[in-house]
Amino acid sequence: EGLYGTVQAALPHFKKNGWRGRIIVVSPPIYSRFFRGKTAYAMGKVGMSVLTKGLAMDFEREGKTNMAITSIWPASSIESAATGQVTRTDPDATKDLRKPTIYSDAILAMLRAPATLVNGLLDTDEDFLRIYAGVKDFSKYSVVEGATPRRIMPVQFPDLTVAEQADEGRRTDSTKLRASKL
Repeated sequence: EGLYGTVQAALPHFKKNGWRGRIIVVSPPIYSRFFRGKTAYAMGKVGMSVLTKGLAMDFEREGKTNMAITSIWPASSIESAATGQVTRTDPDATKDLRKPTIYSDAILAMLRAPATLVNGLLDTDEDFLRIYAGVKDFSKYSVVEGATPRRIMPVQFPDLTVAEQADEGRRTDSTKLRASKL
């Protein structure tokens, strides 16, 4: 609900700016293994990814070609206060960590990319940098020099589109229905 409320509060500012802007969400690509062992957490995070996909479709349908909403998630664990709890008890786990700069580099690359490329994209930091920013060597992001951090995300995600993607059926403007009842 926090993301939804924040986006709702930001929309008037984007409108005032001629619908030019970017929203970057920290939520994962949607795939089944993500739910295992963390159902309640996954519900919130996947809901954020659904908001990304849905709002992106709205931007596209409404012709807001300079607006984009994108979701990003780490492909490998990132050095942070949370991972510090693990590495304090298991120092060997440090070899599976990447520096936070991989995340910031990916976000900056997303912000620089054309809105049409990133609108509705659910991606990982590594995959975005590899596919869209041409990064081939990720060694500079390893916390332990020479280590290759274990990837925690799948290499390939399911395609969520369907053949009838553009078919909206008969649309009803709920704001007009609501106004007629007042």
